[in-house]
Amino acid sequence: MANYSIKDLEHLSGIKAHTLRIWEQRYEIINPKRTDTNIRFYDQDDLKLVLNVSLLKDNGYKISKIAKMSKEEMTEIVWMVSEKLSSHTDQIHALTLSMIDMDEQRFEKIIASNAMKLGFERTMLNVIYPFLSKIGIMWMTDSINPAQEHFMSHLIRQKLIVAIDSLYTQITDASKKYMLFLPDGELHEISLLFANLLIRSRNNRTIYLGQSMPFHDLNVAYELYKPDYLLTIVTSRDAAISPQDYLNKLSEKYPESTILVSGSQVIGEDLDLNDNIVQINNPNQLIDYVEENTVEVIPN
Repeated sequence: MANYSIKDLEHLSGIKAHTLRIWEQRYEIINPKRTDTNIRFYDQDDLKLVLNVSLLKDNGYKISKIAKMSKEEMTEIVWMVSEKLSSHTDQIHALTLSMIDMDEQRFEKIIASNAMKLGFERTMLNVIYPFLSKIGIMWMTDSINPAQEHFMSHLIRQKLIVAIDSLYTQITDASKKYMLFLPDGELHEISLLFANLLIRSRNNRTIYLGQSMPFHDLNVAYELYKPDYLLTIVTSRDAAISPQDYLNKLSEKYPESTILVSGSQVIGEDLDLNDNIVQINNPNQLIDYVEENTVEVIPN
């Protein structure tokens, strides 16, 4: 189980360390443990408690009242609040709790209620994507274990596949063709699946090659499909080829196509991109680019 400093709790919950200390001293809401060398730390149960308290406080509950709640009472009230959440920050808090508890039922309720109000695309943009950024921070700080991250990623992946399968599109011979893939060795495909949804929902053709596509196999698919655009996401630091060399290779091999690239090994990096490469920094930028280049479908 992960251990946290008070600064970790502040970073993950959004509650200032000074406030946490006041809660600790005045209300005894949390009680730090100590190492053999007398260094204070908090565990995953403390993180969950702080997230619950933050959620209730943000929804009008006074800290003095929260401090008197039993664990069972707090859990019940958090469930009730989670079903009525309105702000995106609250939704992200609730998703974080569902991940920590590996609670699929809570996840389903949160996503379903948001999709009804916002639609699935806006739910992805406003709730799930910021939540994924938070998962990334928690992963880098060892605040979650691989099982929790895999649990949540799998649920989101399932939702994206269902949303893509249920799309109604108006494809014509003039529709642009996109080929989507991850480089050899890249396995995290949630962003690629979401890109597929965004592109297809705007009446474009896509062929989805998915994870870890070797360059030789990409060549075969390219010759068969002849796409107008290639889209890839580079996040791995352990690839056999550098991002710069990989993008140069794509650009030189497929000069007749526009190559859309994103990912942590591209965004913010000092890369020299060839003329047929377009850097995409976020999903909203992808939406704008795709809409600018989509051929309008005229109903019969």
